[in-house]
Amino acid sequence: MRSLSIAATGMLAQQRNVEVVSNNLANMNTTSYMRRRTEFQDLLYQNLRRVGSASSDSGNIVPSGVQLGLGVKLAAVYRIHEQGNMTATDNTFDMAVQGKGFFQITLPSGDTAYTRDGTFQLNASGEIVTHDGYTVQPGITIPNNAVDVTINSSGQVLAKIQGQVALSTVGQIQLATFPNAAGLEAEGGNLFTETDASGAATTGNPGAVGFGSLLQGFLETSNVNAVEEISNLISAQRAYEMNSKVIQTSDDMMGTLTSIR
Repeated sequence: MRSLSIAATGMLAQQRNVEVVSNNLANMNTTSYMRRRTEFQDLLYQNLRRVGSASSDSGNIVPSGVQLGLGVKLAAVYRIHEQGNMTATDNTFDMAVQGKGFFQITLPSGDTAYTRDGTFQLNASGEIVTHDGYTVQPGITIPNNAVDVTINSSGQVLAKIQGQVALSTVGQIQLATFPNAAGLEAEGGNLFTETDASGAATTGNPGAVGFGSLLQGFLETSNVNAVEEISNLISAQRAYEMNSKVIQTSDDMMGTLTSIR
């Protein structure tokens, strides 16, 4: 009885759907988190009577045929790159990207990772780093005698040096964009790495054509909509229950057959 295996694929698909929704809800307060969405595809079809085949020697063609579906499969879980809200932190080295672009982070392996999370601090050497101590490219060091630091919308890092009137430029933050940002591979810790699907990174200064601008003292919140996610959760639960009902009904039908004497 095909309905048993078909309903089983439906239950498995909705289980994956709930897992994605639960991850979205768990990361509601994660800085710059991008919500995920599940995409499903139907499985191969079994032809009991092929459409377009001849039904007689006179050349009559079957107009629709008989095709039975074999269930559903999870095709993709993709990120929705919508701008999150901006929240003020009053931290000098917190930065948010308004528009397209990722900060570039140097990993301990020497590879480059990318993030929208601008929660940055200074290490013991005065270098701007992530909360894990990873260097924010291109490696900007704030002088020890700086009394104030300004990061403008174009990514210039300006330091007010004690005893000097004019601000000193100590570095330039650059952003990276990708032809297909959804193709980046999530590594955890709000970090992404480049893949063949994402395409090669294009770097440029914030505010340039195709790049977003920076906001100092702000962070980008997640783009998770709690009401929408709860609605998706309820929908997935109902679909799961209906597929389980199909299995129960199929089992009852098989029980009826086995009880015939």
